[in-house]
Amino acid sequence: MKKRILRIVGIVVLLIIGVLVAAPFILEAKIGELIKNNVNNTVNATLDFNDADLSLIKSFPNAEVQLSGVTLVNKAPFEGDTLFAADNLELVMGIGELFKGQGEAIGIRRLLLDGANLNIKINEAEEANYDITEESESQISTNDATDGFVFNLESYEILNSTVHYNDMSSGIALKVEEIQHNGTGDLSLTTSELETYTEALVSFEMDSTNYLNRNKVKLNALIGIDLQEDKYSFLKNEAIVNQLPLVFDGFVKLNEDNQEVNISFKTPSSDFRNFLAVIPETYSKNISDVKTTGDFVVEGNFNGIVDEEHIPKFNIFINSENASFKYPDLPKSVRNIFIDVVVNNETGLTEDTYVNINRASFMIDEDKFNLNAKITELMGNTKVNAHVDGKMNLANISKAYPVPSDLNLKGQLNADVTTAFDMASIERKQYEKTNTTGKMSVRDFEYNSPEIPNPVKLSAVALTFNPKTVTLNELNGVTGKTDFNATGSINNLLGFMFNNENVEGNFDLKSNVFALNDFMVAEEAKTDEEKTQNDTPVKSEEKIKIPSFLDANINASANTVIYDNITLKDVKGNLRIRDEKAILSNMTSSLFDGKVGFNGEVSTKSETPTFAMRLAMEQLQIGETFQALELFKVLAPIARILKGKLSSDIELSGNLTDDFTPDLLSLSGNILADILTREIDTDQAPILSALDSKLGFLDLKELSLKELKTKLSFKDGLVTVKPFTINYKDVAINVDGSHTFDSNMNYKATLEVPAKYLGKDVNALIARIDDTALDSLTIPVIANIGGKYTSPQVTTDFTSGVKNLTNQLVEIEKQKLVNKGKDKAKDLIGGIFSDNQQKRDSSKSENSVKENAKDVIGGILGGTKTKDSTQTKTDSVPVKKEEDVVKEKARDILGGLLGKKKKTDTTVKKDSTN
Repeated sequence: MKKRILRIVGIVVLLIIGVLVAAPFILEAKIGELIKNNVNNTVNATLDFNDADLSLIKSFPNAEVQLSGVTLVNKAPFEGDTLFAADNLELVMGIGELFKGQGEAIGIRRLLLDGANLNIKINEAEEANYDITEESESQISTNDATDGFVFNLESYEILNSTVHYNDMSSGIALKVEEIQHNGTGDLSLTTSELETYTEALVSFEMDSTNYLNRNKVKLNALIGIDLQEDKYSFLKNEAIVNQLPLVFDGFVKLNEDNQEVNISFKTPSSDFRNFLAVIPETYSKNISDVKTTGDFVVEGNFNGIVDEEHIPKFNIFINSENASFKYPDLPKSVRNIFIDVVVNNETGLTEDTYVNINRASFMIDEDKFNLNAKITELMGNTKVNAHVDGKMNLANISKAYPVPSDLNLKGQLNADVTTAFDMASIERKQYEKTNTTGKMSVRDFEYNSPEIPNPVKLSAVALTFNPKTVTLNELNGVTGKTDFNATGSINNLLGFMFNNENVEGNFDLKSNVFALNDFMVAEEAKTDEEKTQNDTPVKSEEKIKIPSFLDANINASANTVIYDNITLKDVKGNLRIRDEKAILSNMTSSLFDGKVGFNGEVSTKSETPTFAMRLAMEQLQIGETFQALELFKVLAPIARILKGKLSSDIELSGNLTDDFTPDLLSLSGNILADILTREIDTDQAPILSALDSKLGFLDLKELSLKELKTKLSFKDGLVTVKPFTINYKDVAINVDGSHTFDSNMNYKATLEVPAKYLGKDVNALIARIDDTALDSLTIPVIANIGGKYTSPQVTTDFTSGVKNLTNQLVEIEKQKLVNKGKDKAKDLIGGIFSDNQQKRDSSKSENSVKENAKDVIGGILGGTKTKDSTQTKTDSVPVKKEEDVVKEKARDILGGLLGKKKKTDTTVKKDSTN
């Protein structure tokens, strides 16, 4: 019997285990759809998730549902906004909840939320994206079944999550990051206690002013819960804000139309160390060993109703009397610290909130600082009435307080300023309704930071505050090689400080030496993780940006401006900065013994900085210009061989690199150049050597570049040269073509070469023809120039040119002989009726004419003159065809032209001997 019972129990256990293992596969699809339907039928939003896993073993005797990739997306009026998202959501419930049908509430006992983001948004119309509850026909209490879920929680946990609250109607933004929160208690009971722990970073901003920036908050709280009255009480708790401990007491009660709040808080001790604890730990460092005297107390209460029109009344007191502190590793102490601050609201209306800083003062050595202010209608039309005065050696601050290591201040500050204004007047730019008066000055100020390459040293700064403007009476300083002296006025300092407006001002800036490199941050090597695959260190730097908040007009003058390796002298002009754009007008300067005028603009508004500039360059030294300016090296590389002066009008535009140098491949524009030179640096001219080797009759050192003018256009890395003419003695050379920025050339030089440069044979042929019209005879010779500037390739068409000229001259000589023969024929016809002797003489003359014609043609074509035909026949030399003779003559002529005169000289000597 026992064996039978054990066998039955074993079978039952196996069946139960089998059911627990198999059930998830059967119910998984159902539970996922059930959750989606129950939520989507009760809210004006869409719940979705990537996957739903069901386990009956992990939390047995409960079921565990795990949802991944959860999203809750709004419908109108926030169509498409994600209200809630989570990487993982785990729900633990009784197994019986899995068998409920659609419309039945699911009871949740435990909840785990990981990687969640809750984005709460209120638009300008005061519509909230979290108001997604659908209205139902009947209202049922929390403990009764409703469509959706019943949270009978025993515990819950929220990990690595963020809540972002943005109220665009009031300008309030709250962000709570890195939330780690858990709570345990039985929320299924009418009254219970919930023990919670919370840790997070809090940021708070109102009207574009940041009050908290990732301040650390911790809270251990035991909360009493009365679900019947909807009342939540603080039973035992302690909060830590930054390092400041606070204890809470009181309750929050949720009514049908409002919430009741009655909460008080205070610091558990009055040690002045509490003051340092208010400051974020990043700045205050470890305060446990700081020696303090005096007290510091924070206490307050919130009491009243919260509804659409009211906030709780509150009183917050912050007080310290004659306190001091000294960090153990710093030489100086801060003493005579008095703080008397009240933050109050006595009506429950937001606009009636006010802050009174009755006194805030401290001393370091004998330096003293004082501040008092009254700020009323804090949540409405804020009104400020404040006064600040004091004298402070800025170097003492770092000797008494652990300021950031990269902040190294020096100098003597003196201030005595009073201001009174209201935010409505500033928002309307009615600065005449504000009143700020007083003076502020700084002497021997010095500022060091990794963000600037050199320390900024200000010998004197003086400001006078007037009701409408701030006058910059004096600003003298140096940084690196740069010195500067500025005066001017700022028109809307309050609008910049409180209303997010641009700084508007007019300034006069003078400098003896202004080096732009003094304002450029040096490049920094990337970390090992940022190196490229071949482990080559990659340089990176922050891009230079024109400040978007600056709206200034600057009249500038400088004796010397240094940019990279370029030195400008006597720089004057106007600089207009606005909308992330710098506009230069009527700028003039001396450069390379010439004058430069420039107008244009630089913009950093887009991701890639751009510029457009017009330059007027007058009488600049060519050599220095092309040596220093990379732009000219790529636009006109051949110009570096010239010695003389350059005048040019340039229009160009394109992109700038991160260090504000032109991106050459993006450039486009035009150049009109006027070159005044009579010298060529042949040592720097491989192109001249290549041409000279192909054009033996020219000495390119004697090129005339007088009044040389040319026009260039460039775009997409290609420079196109408009046709221009230079002269070599009486040879006109027409040049046009193009080259790329990397010096690949494609040029054509067309030379109109007079016949007299083509050698003795051609000149002898012209002399034999004896026609004055041939004195100006030229042939076009084309030289094609390719390759790179440093290794040019030159080809010419001399062969065809000279051949054509030879044929032309032969034809002219033939025509002359024909015409001469016709004249002789006329004489013969005139003597037909003469006697026989005359006939014989006439016949003899005709033969003589024919023989003379043969002799001339023979001389033209290179044959040997013969007295009679018998001698020619006797010689065993074959008679050449006329076409062959022409070709032979052309070769002889080319030999004289291209052979660098070696052959020609030999021929001349032989001819002269003969």
